[in-house]
Amino acid sequence: MEKLNKYACGLFLSGLLLVLTINIAGAQSKADSAGVFTKTNKIMEQRLSFITIGVKNMDKLKQFYIEKFKWTPLKQQGIVFFKLNGFILALYPADELAKDAGVPQDGSGFKRFTLSINYKSEKEVDEAFKALKGVGVHIIKEPQKASWGGYSGYVADIEDNLWEIAYNPFLELDSNGNVSTHQ
Repeated sequence: MEKLNKYACGLFLSGLLLVLTINIAGAQSKADSAGVFTKTNKIMEQRLSFITIGVKNMDKLKQFYIEKFKWTPLKQQGIVFFKLNGFILALYPADELAKDAGVPQDGSGFKRFTLSINYKSEKEVDEAFKALKGVGVHIIKEPQKASWGGYSGYVADIEDNLWEIAYNPFLELDSNGNVSTHQ
């Protein structure tokens, strides 16, 4: 991408538009010979505020997350927000999101990304899969030992967005499930 928008970086990935909104409002900037930097001396702060999924059917996908994942939306008018651990997952009509980003809305097949929820043990992963199966979530791959040393499996929402449910022994999570560090 040639121009970096101060508030959002839009990525179009094989038909799914994933918008990572980086909110850097209020950051103290300073100039140097290479350009403008934030208070952390980086062009962009290393954090995430939003992940927005361009959806085909807003009502059905919203209901999937409410009924199957048991999530509670924050907002539901034209866009749906789910507050996760430190950022927002947003659902927005794909055609409107593509128009907003100025990109075409075509493509199909594997979307070339996954979303991941990590747990603190293999047992917790198994429990999550058992609960998801119990409410009819489409299981793509049952949990199993992974080549990278962890334990994971995949489920799909009703628009085939892949969710990895994993235990990563190299990942440290705080008491709220937020990532502390990765070894």
